[in-house]
Amino acid sequence: MHTSSTPPGGTWTLGDLTVTRVGYGAMRLAGPGVMGPPADHEGALAVLREAADLGITHIDTAGAYGPRVTNRLIREALRPAAGKPPHIVTKVGAVRDADGGWPPARRPEELRRAVEENLEDLGLDALDVVNLRLGDATGPREGSLAEPFEALAALRDEGLVRHLGVSNATPAQVAEARSLAPLVCVQNLYNLAHRGDDALVDELAAAGIAYVPFFPLGGFTPLQSTTLSAVAGRLGATPMSVALAWLLRRSPNILLIPGTSSVAHLRENVAGAGLELPEAERAALDGIAG
Repeated sequence: MHTSSTPPGGTWTLGDLTVTRVGYGAMRLAGPGVMGPPADHEGALAVLREAADLGITHIDTAGAYGPRVTNRLIREALRPAAGKPPHIVTKVGAVRDADGGWPPARRPEELRRAVEENLEDLGLDALDVVNLRLGDATGPREGSLAEPFEALAALRDEGLVRHLGVSNATPAQVAEARSLAPLVCVQNLYNLAHRGDDALVDELAAAGIAYVPFFPLGGFTPLQSTTLSAVAGRLGATPMSVALAWLLRRSPNILLIPGTSSVAHLRENVAGAGLELPEAERAALDGIAG
């Protein structure tokens, strides 16, 4: 049974698509190492259906997850459901190799194949948003994105894609993408401890472009983790709840896509994002990156 409530933070508009600022990232529904099927197929479907029931209208995925596992789970869980399905944001630009690596696949023919596979696996005629994944597994890498981004823009012109974004991108690449075609979102590593994109977050907010951080608890030092845990303890909350609540309040254009393979953790994440952060605790959290 679908609820009518909206998750914390309200909504944001990606182009002409209204999505909840608290979304769900489907990566962890695949098997270990984001390879192969989930150990609990029905459990994975239950998480996706719970996301819809909680009012979430933004699901983040990629054809490389599995590969082609999470997209098929999304189709099975959500397409037959009554009511309007969530908006799906997917990524192209990397594939999986036999060792579980993420080699780039950004030639125009590779991007077309990836878009077509996403459409097939999701059971859609057009993809709501497609992010071009740049850089590599270690992070962003400088370099022009003109050829692959223009190839995606051409697929958009064909009607296979509605809106474009970039992922794992440098500020220069974001600027280049914006000069080539309309950009609705940027998906990068950003959290309490890693705030190198602070200026970019603010620049995108002024332009009405969403910023979607991944790894909300990734890369913390022991000292930073201790500070976060102390704040969480004083608030009677989990560190993840505090991290999500801080992100939601950092800027109105920040969209959250925390991932989990547990219905209980999904509910905790959504509720946690609505946590109130007193001024003194926000100041302590702001100091973590220092």
